[in-house]
Amino acid sequence: HYMDEAEALADKVGIIDPKAHVDYMLWGGVSGNALEEADWQAGLDDLIESGVAAIKVYLMSGMDSFRDLDQPQLRAVLEQTKRLGIPVGVHAEDRSIVEELESRARSRGDDSPLAYAESRPSQAESSAVTAVIEACRATGARAHIVHLASGEALDLISAARLEGLPISAETCPHFLEFTVDDFDRHGSVLKTAPVVKSEGDRERLWQGVGSGELSFVATDHAPGRWPDEKATGSIWTDYGGVPGVELMLPYLYSSGFCRGLITLERLTEITAAEPARFFGINHRKGHIRPGFDADFVVFDERAQWTVRADDLHNLNRYTPHEGQLFTGRVRSTYLRGRCVFARREDGSELFAPSGTGTWIRRGIA
Repeated sequence: HYMDEAEALADKVGIIDPKAHVDYMLWGGVSGNALEEADWQAGLDDLIESGVAAIKVYLMSGMDSFRDLDQPQLRAVLEQTKRLGIPVGVHAEDRSIVEELESRARSRGDDSPLAYAESRPSQAESSAVTAVIEACRATGARAHIVHLASGEALDLISAARLEGLPISAETCPHFLEFTVDDFDRHGSVLKTAPVVKSEGDRERLWQGVGSGELSFVATDHAPGRWPDEKATGSIWTDYGGVPGVELMLPYLYSSGFCRGLITLERLTEITAAEPARFFGINHRKGHIRPGFDADFVVFDERAQWTVRADDLHNLNRYTPHEGQLFTGRVRSTYLRGRCVFARREDGSELFAPSGTGTWIRRGIA
C-alpha cells in the first residue's frame, strides 16, 4: 500500500504542472483514515522524501475521506515528523466542544449565522491549541497552528514559545478584517472554520501580526461553488470557506501598513521571507538576493480601487471584501525574472502561458 502516497503525489503534480502560471508547493496530509493502515509511517516517509512542503492534520475535520486525529494519534504523527524534520500544520478546533454546541443549536432549529458562530467559540480553539502544545512539549516536534482566529489561543501559543517550544501560528485576512457582527450581516459569504470572532480577537491578531507572535498571514483560500454551495438554505449545510489569494497583499498593505499596524519590512516578512523559511525553500525564495529566484511584484502603492468579485480571477467569484476600498494594487508579477502577469493601462491583462510555473520541493531549511 505505502507506494501509493508518492504515486498519488506524482499524479497531482502531473495535473497541476501543465496548468501552473506560478511556482507552487503541496502539503502532505495524515488523516485518521491513514493511521488505520499498518504501514502509515512508511507512507509518511515516502511523502516527505518526495518533497511535500509540510504535513497537515485536523483535530476537527468535516471530511469522511480525511478524518481528524485524537490526541494519541496527533502525538504519534509528531513523533514521526520530529524524526523526519518537517513541520506539521494543525487545524485546531476541539471537536467535542463544537459538536455539543452545534447539536444544541440544531435541535432548537436555530440556523442563523450567530448560532454557527456560537458553536465554534474561542474556547474550542484554545482547547485544541492546548492539546497541540502538550504534544509539542512531549515530542519536541515543530508544530504550526493554521488559520488562527482566537486571541486567547494566540496568548497560549506565545506563552509556549517563551517556554522555548517549537510552535508557531498564522492568521488570515478575514480574521483581521471581520467580526461576528459582520458575519451576522453577511451570512454564509463569510462562513469559515474557525469562524470570525470578536473585536477584541481581531485587535489581538493584528497585534500578533505586527509583533511577530504570528509568523505570517495565509489565506486558507477555499472557494465553494458559487452561488449554490453558499445558498443551501441553512448555515449548517452552506459551504465553509472563502477565496483569498488574490486580495491578500493589497489587503495587508491597505489595512495593515496604511493604518500603521505593520511596517513595510514586516509586510515583506509575513508575505515572503517567513513562509519561505517555514516551507524550507529559503535557500531560493522569500528574498531579493543574488542567486535567488527573481520572484516579485510591481505594486502601485497609490492606486485606490474598489473590490468587486466580478473583477477577480477565481472560477467562483465571491468575496466578503465586496465593495471595500483598498489602497495599493499589484500591477505586475514576475516569476524567476519573467513577467507572468501584467495589468495594462487600458485595464486589459496579460498572463504568461500555462505551464510557466512548476512544483517546488521542500529543501533544507
